[in-house]
Amino acid sequence: RSKTSPPLVWWPMYQWSFQPAKKVATKSATKVETPKVDGASMLFENETIDYGTVPANSDGKREFVFVNNGTKPLIIESTQGSCGCTVPTKPEKPIQPGEKGVIKVHYATDRVGAFTKTVTVKSNAVGQETKVVTIKGTVLPDAPAAPATEVKS
Repeated sequence: RSKTSPPLVWWPMYQWSFQPAKKVATKSATKVETPKVDGASMLFENETIDYGTVPANSDGKREFVFVNNGTKPLIIESTQGSCGCTVPTKPEKPIQPGEKGVIKVHYATDRVGAFTKTVTVKSNAVGQETKVVTIKGTVLPDAPAAPATEVKS
């Protein structure tokens, strides 16, 4: 059989016959449009970052990515972590309409155990001047050190 021959179809009474292949409707990829807001606005890709389970003293840096889906520049006035173990860094320049921005967060992974912390973002976003995003995860304790063995010579 060639690649262009129609598929075999099994019929009752143990008979084979050739049937022309049916065309399958395909969907074309559609671009997702973000809703436009009159004024400055921010739309986060994710409002919660899950670190999962990480080893103690591992890299605690993560990023919240957002887009200004408004018609005016977005100014992040301040970012504040819910405790001293969560340190956010805000963009210094205004985020122009349609552009992406990043709020960097560093969590102190020397603190063992489960955690859920927030970052409060204050901006000129219309109707959402204060936005709270969340980080969560679990920090594992350090593996116990192997006991020192004495070397005899």
